[in-house]
Amino acid sequence: MSDAIRIDKFLWFARLAKTRSLAQAVVTAGRMRVAGRIIDRAHSAVRIGDVLTFPLHGRVRVIRVEAIPARRGPASEARTCYTDLSSAQAASPADAKAVGEFQDPTPNENVSQKSGEY
Repeated sequence: MSDAIRIDKFLWFARLAKTRSLAQAVVTAGRMRVAGRIIDRAHSAVRIGDVLTFPLHGRVRVIRVEAIPARRGPASEARTCYTDLSSAQAASPADAKAVGEFQDPTPNENVSQKSGEY
């Protein structure tokens, strides 16, 4: 196993991002921090012990890398690769609006409701 991995692959392997494209979008938006440094390139390396801070799913996630995954395995295996340092509290509405572009869209977001009259 290597001692470093691309940050987008880590997010995807650790199941923090549903797709690798979403992981790349989070990184290239310029809101990802590794050990306090702003990272805007998906090919940046992440190593064991690094602390990652990034917005995802309406809240700011803070995680510490515990292991470098070799593959995208099951969720139970993925959770062993990091420790979540984020607070358990939900983000405020202002925070959710700021990171809303990285939320998964709801399937019926654009479906209009009928009036109910036939």
